[in-house]
Amino acid sequence: MLCAATALQIYKFGRLAGKKASLKVKRWTKDVGLGFKTPTEALTGTWIDKKCPFTSNVSIRGRILTGRVISTKMMRTIIIRRDYMHYVPKYHRYEKRHKNLAAHCSPAFRIDVGDIVTVGQCRPLSKTVRFNVLRVTSSGSTAKTFGKF
Repeated sequence: MLCAATALQIYKFGRLAGKKASLKVKRWTKDVGLGFKTPTEALTGTWIDKKCPFTSNVSIRGRILTGRVISTKMMRTIIIRRDYMHYVPKYHRYEKRHKNLAAHCSPAFRIDVGDIVTVGQCRPLSKTVRFNVLRVTSSGSTAKTFGKF
């Protein structure tokens, strides 16, 4: 079987069990931890991204946040919106508030507006970007609604 053979055996014998052998260099990836799996695109892709948490030396530490994507107009950077309720003690009621957050998006992910993403805090990647996308959950609706995840 091809997967059981080492690269040296493939190089020496050329063909293995009648199948053409391909000598492909394995891509360096890492596990970011915290229960997040490395995407298959990060394992098999040929792109280079020095800010990707799966294929470069960017560590995830600190906060893990979730939000809805509202903009994908920048290159490899997205804007997510985090909705929350703020209590006003004088009126004994809640008001809706939100914060926008810029996050780096690795080429391993295909993201559209309206998707729910999980981001992890990392070192500052630019003037405004301090988070990296770790997981994408596709959303069926793209309507502008106030949604608590």
